[in-house]
Amino acid sequence: MHQQVEGASHSGADTAWHALDMESALEALEAGRTGLSEGEARRRREIHGPNRLRPPARQSGLKRFLLQFHNVLIYVLIAAAVGTAFLQHWVDTGVILGVVLINALIGYLQEGKAEKALDAIRDMLSPKAMVLREGRRQTVDAQELVPGDVVVLQAGDRVPADLRLLQAHNLRIDEAVLTGESVAVEKGTAPVARDAELGDRTSLAFSGTLVSYGHGLGLVTATGDRTEIGRVSTLLSQVATTTTPLLRQMAQFSRWLSAGIVAIAAITFVFGLWVRGYAGMEMFLAAVSLAVAAIPEGLPAIMTITLALGVQRMARRNAIIRRLPAVETLGAVTVICSDKTGTLTRNEMTVQEVITGDRHYRVSGVGYAPEGSFELEDREVDPLKEPGALPELLRSAVLCNEAQVHHRDGHWRLEGDPTEGALITAGLKAGLDLEELHGRMPRTDVIPFESSYKFMGTLHHNHGGHGFIFMKGAPERILAACTHQRTVQGDVPVDRAWWEQEMEAVAARGQRLLAVAVRTVPAHHEALSFDDMEGEMVLLGMLALIDPAREEAIRAVADCHRAGIQVRMITGDHALTARAIGEQLGIVGEAGEVLTGREIEEMDDARLQERARQVRVFARTTPEHKLRLVRALQAEDHVVAMTGDGVNDAPALKRADVGVAMGIKGTEAAKEASEMVLADDNFASIAHAVEEGRTVYDNLKKAILFILPTNGGQGLTIVAAILLGLSLPLEPVQVLWVNMVTAVTLALALAFEPPEPGLMSRRPRDPGTPLLTAFLIWRVIFVSALLLIGAFGHYYWMLQTQGAAQEVARTVAINTFVVGQIFYLFNSRYILESVLNLRGLLGSRPVLLAIGVLVVLQLLFTYTGPFQFLFNTAAIGLGEWARILVFGLVLFLVVEAEKALLRRRWQDRGGLA
Repeated sequence: MHQQVEGASHSGADTAWHALDMESALEALEAGRTGLSEGEARRRREIHGPNRLRPPARQSGLKRFLLQFHNVLIYVLIAAAVGTAFLQHWVDTGVILGVVLINALIGYLQEGKAEKALDAIRDMLSPKAMVLREGRRQTVDAQELVPGDVVVLQAGDRVPADLRLLQAHNLRIDEAVLTGESVAVEKGTAPVARDAELGDRTSLAFSGTLVSYGHGLGLVTATGDRTEIGRVSTLLSQVATTTTPLLRQMAQFSRWLSAGIVAIAAITFVFGLWVRGYAGMEMFLAAVSLAVAAIPEGLPAIMTITLALGVQRMARRNAIIRRLPAVETLGAVTVICSDKTGTLTRNEMTVQEVITGDRHYRVSGVGYAPEGSFELEDREVDPLKEPGALPELLRSAVLCNEAQVHHRDGHWRLEGDPTEGALITAGLKAGLDLEELHGRMPRTDVIPFESSYKFMGTLHHNHGGHGFIFMKGAPERILAACTHQRTVQGDVPVDRAWWEQEMEAVAARGQRLLAVAVRTVPAHHEALSFDDMEGEMVLLGMLALIDPAREEAIRAVADCHRAGIQVRMITGDHALTARAIGEQLGIVGEAGEVLTGREIEEMDDARLQERARQVRVFARTTPEHKLRLVRALQAEDHVVAMTGDGVNDAPALKRADVGVAMGIKGTEAAKEASEMVLADDNFASIAHAVEEGRTVYDNLKKAILFILPTNGGQGLTIVAAILLGLSLPLEPVQVLWVNMVTAVTLALALAFEPPEPGLMSRRPRDPGTPLLTAFLIWRVIFVSALLLIGAFGHYYWMLQTQGAAQEVARTVAINTFVVGQIFYLFNSRYILESVLNLRGLLGSRPVLLAIGVLVVLQLLFTYTGPFQFLFNTAAIGLGEWARILVFGLVLFLVVEAEKALLRRRWQDRGGLA
């Protein structure tokens, strides 16, 4: 027996438990309906292990901190620090290492929380379970369950393991977290087809799902990592997190910049040593100065702060960012793959149509809020005053009902089955007074809904002594019980062929149907039997229900299309329902194609990539299908955002370039696998987030375009000095000062720039486009040359013609750099547009504040003792300041002239600015 059970454990994942009958399942697991003995359960637990998911390996905090230094630019700075230490320039060494450490700390603190998706899934497992052991019920820890245990399920329970159902009395289980189904699934004990989709395996209950109605017994077939939810957990752990376009571009930029800096420093070292005859130690210090000058030390901090500001702005628009780089990635998104239930729809069933024997009404409004109207042939009607069956149909649907809809905390909330809740809301929209109706027609008896007979019946008596039987359920079952149907002309024989036609039309629209019938009985009839529900009923009509698309989601999809962003819907729901919602949203293409999970299963990656290019709606998908679809789109060089709320979405959320989880109805597993959480569960918030992401990228580009000329100008100044055989105009510590103060004041001000006009009319930028385009490279070189002329020219003039001390000449050069950058900051607010207007010059408070702070810092740098000691500076006179200010103004006007010359040629190239 031991060997058989162990063998079963290895093959359990491949066993089609849903296709086995109950006796075969019991036999396969060598179990009985009364459960296992304690000894047998203990022995099996030694074989199978506890019913819990394996915890993931975690990166230590120290390792995560050390990884912050894994950057080629940082390596160059560390090498420079080692070099200055070797020369015993301890101040330079300390400042360089301080800058490196500050950048590492910022990156470590802003990196976000460690991955917790697997923890969140583990928390979904039920902590307790009621089992049968030797025929007696007892409560045990869920982790003690083993294959072969018999578990008792009741409404409100979380299923503790994967189960083959042995009993199911009116059992309905909410499997949305695993399959994406918008309504609870009716469960039974009969086996289903071996190739049935996960959502159609009605003879199984899955670990982590929730029993919403009824009760039953289930045989444990799989525990821990071998369950369906465990399979998702394993899949999630194998998914590699993709890097963002910005980080890829920055990594490439850093490699090229580092190689260029090292090469230029080496050439300069050799030239100074062999051609100009500098001493070796002096030239080594010059090479270090050049490297430090050319490296944009402040850029990592500016990137981090700019992204963090974007996070704050997005939070005000209900988009909570969990990982900083996702802010910028949103601006590059080309495809949004959205889950349907609770994301594009409200996850609230709604009656949209009411069909009677001779009339077809449409019902507006969505969700459980009783806001909406009834329309007949495009004109609004009062449903309670309509002739024919409509008023009685609505009253019957409310009376033959177990759900309640309440207004609480500013929201309409459902207690009970979503389908029944939709009927209550329809009655409220019609103007029914539910309390008055129940008081006038009290219930006498009831036959609760059972999946085996597919209807619910209630018996009511009014105060006049008349009895009424109301019946609602599956249309085919209600039709079979009816002989007549109610019309405006009265009761006439049922036209079954016409009703079959209507049912097919509604099903084609992806809606669910419920039929309602009535029968009058004598006053003394006080008990219901199944015989009462046969043959004498009068059909009142049918109600068509669906979980409809959010109206704001329809608008948001249209906004995304205008912004050049494709939208795909990937859902676990049925194909017809998915198509209907896709049509409401404007997602389905002209051909109206819907690709199902079974079709995806039969495709190789190349074929799926081709189909994913054409199809917009995907139905009956599993976690693996969603993951493959995201990969297929990424293989087409798309930047993919994936939205979702269930455990089934978690692997695809993690794989996507931006995972977007729902904050209200989303599971913790989905949130922890995502980079962004929508606080309002509103797809429309994604469009706002994309706008913020594009703004952040624009501002980052402006900051980079502002910072790099500082480094270029300083580097060129040092090279010019060596070429002319002069002493260094800038020491390493002075270079670091200029780089850091201009970055954290002036460059930071650009992070607050508002969105540029027409931002959401642009197409998404090509993620393969380099960070520095040809135009941006030209601007960096052009401004670097201007700074070189101003700073080195002023240094050379002070040193050679005025006979100024070295410290004074260097202080003049540094302040020339800084003032030039102050004036260039105004130019940088608009990359191509002119700033020669009031808004361009005075329209940004952050810019004016940053300039004020920097002026104070430069005065301290120039005139206070501690700064003079630390940075080898000296006081300068008003004449020097006058020349410096004139240079800044000239630089500003020259750059504006350059813009004017290039504007006409490049203003239509949206990607440039």
